Amino acid sequence: MHSLKGKKILVTGGAGFIGSNLCEALLELEADVSCLDNFETGKQDNLEAFIKHENFHLIEGDIRDFSTCLNATKGMDIIMHQAALGSVPRSIENPLRTHSTNNTGFLNILEAARQSKVERFIYAASSSTYGDLTDLPKVEDKIGKPLSPYAVTKYVNELYAGVYADLYDLKVIGLRYFNVFGRRQDPDGAYAAAIPKFIKALLNGESPIIHGDGSQSRDFTYIDNVIQVNLLAASTENPDAFNQIYNVAFGERKDLNTLFKLIKKELSARLPEIADLQAVYGEERKGDVKHSMADISKANRLLNYKPEFNLEAGMSLAIEWYIASLK
Repeated sequence: MHSLKGKKILVTGGAGFIGSNLCEALLELEADVSCLDNFETGKQDNLEAFIKHENFHLIEGDIRDFSTCLNATKGMDIIMHQAALGSVPRSIENPLRTHSTNNTGFLNILEAARQSKVERFIYAASSSTYGDLTDLPKVEDKIGKPLSPYAVTKYVNELYAGVYADLYDLKVIGLRYFNVFGRRQDPDGAYAAAIPKFIKALLNGESPIIHGDGSQSRDFTYIDNVIQVNLLAASTENPDAFNQIYNVAFGERKDLNTLFKLIKKELSARLPEIADLQAVYGEERKGDVKHSMADISKANRLLNYKPEFNLEAGMSLAIEWYIASLK
């Protein structure tokens, strides 16, 4: 494993939830970090802790513009591509927008990396790629049929990355994220993820909505586990680690009813008035996978990934952050 000190690293989507946490971790390792973001879903607030750091450079621009990508990638050693338009429901409502960002934008940054002779390209893939496959746990080399436009776009990313690795000898690593949560994840908006929405609703004295009966299960993955694997991917010297896809998760699943009870328990310990609030159940969402859990043995074997935070440990830290930030 080599040091990232002094490495020139571009983080696309660096003002987003995962991207901003990644920028901060890279700066702590003394990397020279550039952030490319168009602020459609990213936020200036996410950059507040390090915006004035001498090794941090902000580029406001859109990955759908190739010249922007080419300028941003020049002189870079590593690209960590986090920029995407997330959310299954959003992709169902606006598939063209999702495609243009997640596929055209992805190919733009990948081609720019090739032209700029970047040494390695690490990108955010998605557990949505497993689609209708019912096997548990999910293993990287076996996927099903995609259930949403978003899932299609993330699978296409993997196909393009694999072709570029084979044709152009680009060192590529794809990381299939499973339901990431933690500090800086936005609780607002129609497409917010379940955990921040649940937390914010309860803090506001409201009942959160669970789509379906709450029996659907997920491999909830705390942000620091995700940062760990990204740093391992950026610094590995294992030649077998490249041109690979890895599951990024904790390796266990919890259903949404259990998740709600955990969040309510954590919040009630600090704010007793929350204890009596109950969830409201709504219609199931189109395109949602019923159950999801990752086999993380491949990432452990080739990248030495060892997630430190299970759902309970991560939730305690996340809730502390939300209580402080939502006051």
